[in-house]
Amino acid sequence: MSLKKPSELEEEYFARLEFETRKKIEEEKHKKLQEEEKKRLRELHYMRCPKCGMELIEIDYKHIKVDKCSECEGVWLDPGELEAISKLEKSGLDKLFSVFKK
Repeated sequence: MSLKKPSELEEEYFARLEFETRKKIEEEKHKKLQEEEKKRLRELHYMRCPKCGMELIEIDYKHIKVDKCSECEGVWLDPGELEAISKLEKSGLDKLFSVFKK
């Protein structure tokens, strides 16, 4: 039984198919590396001050969790917390600010 030699078009098709398969594998590797890097950075920076890098202390006031830096005393809010603070009565707002006074 003799084997038929593939035509140029067949060779081109299979070469392109192999390239696309390998390209997808590499893209998946890159995507996984990016996800792992994001996870690593998240773990590295979790509860750290964005300004100076020191630890944040979480203060719970009326179900609003406010983060305060243990070093530079910066105050940080998570999404939605500013809106929640803006809905506090003036007396509640004054009490919240008094928590952060030296």
